Amino acid sequence: MIVRADALEALASETFDVVVVGGGITGAGVAFDASTRGYSVALVERADFAAGTSSRSSKLVHGGLRYLQNFDLGLVREALLERQLMVALAPHLVRPLPLVVAAFDGERPDRRTGVGLNLYDVMSVERLRRPARPRLRGRDSSAPSPPQARDPSEWSPERHRVISGEEVLELVPALATRAPTSGYLFYDCQTDDARLVLTVLAEAERFGAVCANGVEVTELVRTGAGRAAGVRVRESSGGAEFVVRAANVVNATGVWADRLRPQELYDEAEVPRISPSRGTHITLRHEDLPLAAGGAIVPAGGGRTIFALPWLGRTLLGTTDNDYGGALENHHVPPGAGDIEYLLDATNKYFGTNLDAADLTGAYAGVRPLISTGDPKKSVDISRKAELYETSSGMVTITGGKLTTWRRMAKLAVDRLVEREARDAPCRTHEIPLGAPVAVADLPQVAGVPEGSYAALAGRYGHAAHDVLAVARERAELAQPIVGDLPDLLAEVVYAARREQARSLGDVLLRRTRLGLLAGREIAAGGDVARRIAGVLAAELGWDDAALGGALRDWAAEATAEGVVGSA
Repeated sequence: MIVRADALEALASETFDVVVVGGGITGAGVAFDASTRGYSVALVERADFAAGTSSRSSKLVHGGLRYLQNFDLGLVREALLERQLMVALAPHLVRPLPLVVAAFDGERPDRRTGVGLNLYDVMSVERLRRPARPRLRGRDSSAPSPPQARDPSEWSPERHRVISGEEVLELVPALATRAPTSGYLFYDCQTDDARLVLTVLAEAERFGAVCANGVEVTELVRTGAGRAAGVRVRESSGGAEFVVRAANVVNATGVWADRLRPQELYDEAEVPRISPSRGTHITLRHEDLPLAAGGAIVPAGGGRTIFALPWLGRTLLGTTDNDYGGALENHHVPPGAGDIEYLLDATNKYFGTNLDAADLTGAYAGVRPLISTGDPKKSVDISRKAELYETSSGMVTITGGKLTTWRRMAKLAVDRLVEREARDAPCRTHEIPLGAPVAVADLPQVAGVPEGSYAALAGRYGHAAHDVLAVARERAELAQPIVGDLPDLLAEVVYAARREQARSLGDVLLRRTRLGLLAGREIAAGGDVARRIAGVLAAELGWDDAALGGALRDWAAEATAEGVVGSA
């Protein structure tokens, strides 16, 4: 990414076609889409890229099997088709994941679940089976290339099938004490959500976008006629204020969307209120709940289920889905103690374990921007569809939706800009790769780098892993892992500061690497790990001893506010 100081200078001095407010996956997607259509684009994020909901998901790119229960077939089908497209565009970041619905005590798998999986299968492959034909009513610029132009090696999910108890245990060894007799096997996909955001931002910058974190919007700037003409912003570290001038403003701040000119949004668009929903997740050591090649669908009572997933060397459990009435003034939303207990209770009951809060390696929570319909039902039943609003100032607000459908949401917002300006600028994001994959065998060997780190680097950075390894070659210390049993290298801290606008320990531990989620207890307890990272950042960012001490205190406060060790 562009050096932050250079980005700030450009934001203050240039005039743009579009300014995007919000550096999560939706804002990144809008910047990417608009820049690839020829718009000059600025993006500002008040905290850090992906600091809100976009780094706190269940790490799945999926159709949402449970939405079939509500017969929300359109949302499921759209998400399934986006899932397949993401595997094609970013195969190093979005990878197929086997999932198991196990059966016990000689019973066959639930027939209703099988019916739902049949429907899931049909909707996920419909696009491949549809013959190519010209469209008669306008151009669908988001449609993929015709079948003959597609890569024959492109991933297509296998149909679900019934597997034996032995196969269930091969995928989910944690079920050994339950002796499963059979199960359903189906496929979805998994990602590192924060890395996906950073990759999309990097692609937006490749097409000319200017992006900066730590830049808070304080007000909408308008012309004498009341039309949006940019945003007034405040830079977080020095407090400098300036105007980012732009012909169009897109508000892509997710659950915070109604914080920017709320009166205009509600009075004119007559929109339903955003209904925040907190989703809590916890992580455990692989040894405490071993999952091999697949995840499990875990009953959690009341017709609900949670996921148990292998993720980055840990086991990830989640999610809850409860209305959230807590403060949203900052991005720190801790997991609730009751939510953690709920996840552990469901896990223990299903796997026959005795896990408690002391076994956690990390915990996190995110707040989803669900669109309330006024129905008194819980947020689990509120729409996950994207919503687009345009008000009298011309500001476009895009919110709702889910991680999987980020590209569609971005297209919806940019299409509105294109339509009102009568441009000939079709969407191109369905055909532009997100980064570039790299084979582990093609990465250079660097002295001191553990063997297991190469695959992790390839999966996190793709071809840019070469650049991380070049940093690791600078001095021996940087080739070492940050945490003993995980593959993340100190070189990634340097890379994050130089190339990804990381400015704090939280930026590195929660969003550039995911160590704050995977080893939260070890890191947040203080000691050598946090100090080593702070020392590396100090050398890159020019901190003196006072600034280094302040950075450590800031991390301790952030870790507490985020609840990364599972505190309420």
